[in-house]
Amino acid sequence: MNILELQTTKPHEVLLVDDDIRILKGINRLFQQHQVPWTYSLANGVDEALAILEEREVDAVVSDICMPGRDGFELLAFLRGHHLWNDLPVVMITGMDNPGLKSKALDMGATDLLNKPITSNDLLARIRSVLYIKRCQDTIKMQNLHLEELVSLRTQALEATRLDMIWRLGKAAEFRSNETGNHVVRVGYYSKILAEKLGATKNFTDMLFLTSPLHDLGKIGIPDSVLLKPGNFTATEWEIMRTHCRLGQELLNTETFGQNCLGTIEYPLNETFQQDRNPFLQMAAEIAGCHHEKWNGEGYPNGIKRAEIPLTARIVTVSDVYDALRSKRTYKPEIAHDEAIGIMRKENTFRFDPDIFSTLEKCLSDFQDIHHQYGDGCA
Repeated sequence: MNILELQTTKPHEVLLVDDDIRILKGINRLFQQHQVPWTYSLANGVDEALAILEEREVDAVVSDICMPGRDGFELLAFLRGHHLWNDLPVVMITGMDNPGLKSKALDMGATDLLNKPITSNDLLARIRSVLYIKRCQDTIKMQNLHLEELVSLRTQALEATRLDMIWRLGKAAEFRSNETGNHVVRVGYYSKILAEKLGATKNFTDMLFLTSPLHDLGKIGIPDSVLLKPGNFTATEWEIMRTHCRLGQELLNTETFGQNCLGTIEYPLNETFQQDRNPFLQMAAEIAGCHHEKWNGEGYPNGIKRAEIPLTARIVTVSDVYDALRSKRTYKPEIAHDEAIGIMRKENTFRFDPDIFSTLEKCLSDFQDIHHQYGDGCA
């Protein structure tokens, strides 16, 4: 059964409005005589009509124009200004011989205007016509709602795929160094919590959550002889290892595809990812390039300090150091939470943004929960 067939299972409801009781009674007899397929309500004025509209789902209105008190034009104006009834078909009826009335009615949004006296066949034909229009409108609405739902589901699937691809890319560096756990996942969640606690916008927090797992992407370019070495690095090896920041930043900053190439394919992401300068890659690049900088300027690769270090990198630095201390590596065992925090407190005077570290101190239980939930033994 298609959408249109589903709609036709419920009879339409017509509301007729006129201050003349005799006319309403005549319409009632007409409808009963012809056994019309729609249900209907009769209102002896605008106020009564509005009360019926509040109680019942109406599909079309047929209203006289000239009525004492509030007239048909006031009813029409109210309907067109209300979000529930702004597209409700309305047929206006008048006994006045005024050529300008039809133009006024149509300009105000009426579906049609009929002049009295109206024949039975004309009235029935017009009501059937406006109900058909209403059925078509409802069908389009339902189809649009269905399409919006499909688009929403598709968008969610694309977002989930993108997140999965980002974290898989972030894990690529971990695989190269035999660190095949959930380090990048945890860093993402730690960074998200810190950003939220710092009062960052949702857009910033979401972007940081997605980009922080790429902080060590540059390790892909480090030779195995250095990356996999179990012991201490020589001075030369240490210099090579430190290049992973620049390598990651360059990789994320480089234009992979030219505009001509992108113009030949359908790019299945939102408009943010179709701009000349991709803000997602820009954030990921600054994190990759600066997450080993220190608050006192003695970090690498650029030796920048304090606010010169991007806020994103300052947040990820705290997250990364905490998780690195807590995790087992080829050169060190796993460290317990309290011991890791103790080490970080000693380094806080020179390594971390004090405001961010203070924020960490306020959400230690959250960090412990994340470390447990996304432990290296988790899928």
